[in-house]
Amino acid sequence: MPLNFWFDFASTYSYPTVMRIERLAAERGVNIVWRPFLLGPVFNAQGWNDSPFNIYPAKGRYMWRDLERVCLAEGIQFRRPSQFPRNGLLAARIACWYDEAPWLPDFLRAVFCANFQDDLDISEVAVVGKCLAAVGQSTEIILAQAQSAEAKAKLRAQSEEALTRGIFGAPFFTIGDEHFWGNDRLEQAITYCVNLGKS
Repeated sequence: MPLNFWFDFASTYSYPTVMRIERLAAERGVNIVWRPFLLGPVFNAQGWNDSPFNIYPAKGRYMWRDLERVCLAEGIQFRRPSQFPRNGLLAARIACWYDEAPWLPDFLRAVFCANFQDDLDISEVAVVGKCLAAVGQSTEIILAQAQSAEAKAKLRAQSEEALTRGIFGAPFFTIGDEHFWGNDRLEQAITYCVNLGKS
């Protein structure tokens, strides 16, 4: 059974997860289903109009320092974005529409690095276009597709599915009806997949 990886481009802890999940899953023979979604509707359903890391300053201060430690331990470069959260809608539409494209994992890492290493505004078409070009893709065709009604509807449906499944944050992993939340649960989720395959 595959590992469904739910993520939002603005999510801080999704950053170290996306930088390491493909390698760790491949080492254990686990297939990943990439599931971009939008945290905004999830937060709204909980009565929040902003990231909880902004709503609760003490929690935010802890998160930024913890993320520094996590990235340092994993050898991942990190620079705190000057704007948080950034709008990852365009990138999410691309990732959702092209969820089975072989270049998708590289594109995901490029966008996350733009946000959390280079402090670039990933809501800008030019920034997303550079991420596509960096992975050898036609920016004009893909950016046009991302603005189509079909691409918008697909991401909307996937975000609604996240709510229906009880997903309340990112990164989130689902294997069937089993749920795991957080970058620190990635290894546990992968092991669960492996053991499920043996049973």
